[in-house]
Order: sequence, then C-alpha cells, then structure tokens
Amino acid sequence: MPRYMIQVRATAMSEAGVFPDDPTLVQRMMAFHDEMAKAGVLLDGAGLQPSSQGFRVHYDAAGQTQLSKGPFADVEGLIAGYTLIEVGSHDEALAWAQRFPSPFPGQPCSIEVRPLLGGIDLPPEDAERILREQLAAINQAR
Repeated sequence: MPRYMIQVRATAMSEAGVFPDDPTLVQRMMAFHDEMAKAGVLLDGAGLQPSSQGFRVHYDAAGQTQLSKGPFADVEGLIAGYTLIEVGSHDEALAWAQRFPSPFPGQPCSIEVRPLLGGIDLPPEDAERILREQLAAINQAR
C-alpha cells in the first residue's frame, strides 16, 4: 500500500517557537490522529522543534560534508511537523489531507502531501529495483 507524508509547512510563528493561541488545537489534532489510527492508516506523526535547534549536512560533488547550524532563513521551505500515513490510493491520501486540522489557526499556512518512494523491510536489491521502477514511472508520466 502506498505511504504518504503530510508535511506541515513552517511559518514565522513556528520558527519563533510560538505555539498557536488556540486552546482546541492540540485536542483537535490528537482526535484527528486518533481517527487515522483507528482507521489503520496512521504510521507516525510529530511536531518539529524550530530550525534553530537543528542543523544541515551539505554534500559537495566529491561527497565531502559541510555543517550548517540553524536557524535557517528560508521559512517557507521548512517543515514544522509531519504525519505518515499508509492508504490504499492517492485519492484516499487526498481525502485525509483535506480533513487535516489547520495547524496554525488564524493565519495562512499549508500542508504538503507527497508519496514515499520504496518498499518497507525489503532486501537492498529489491528495494533498489522498486525505487528505480517508481522513478521510471514518474519520469514517464511527465
């Protein structure tokens, strides 16, 4: 079954470490995640600390690494939280995403939903074959 990541996109507020001023948000989010768990589609989910608490590892063409510590200025490219689901179809993932509670009530925000590549718990040779097949199908569809 296809797996999808629902990414809660960061805002200036989440990057500042400010929790939304909505006393019902945690309750609504927990109820929604509980509903997904009861439906058997929820794999995992969590909020993320601001990028000031994180770091990035950059790779050059030779594979050498360079470390950058947060915070990162590109707020729109950051993720404030995620939910992993496993559903029967793209349409089912879309249906769950459209019911996702607004993560930052009272301000513009968005979630991004993307399918995961690969299979679960496969030997490396099978996982590589599946990844290559999935990427080929994506490229053919373009």
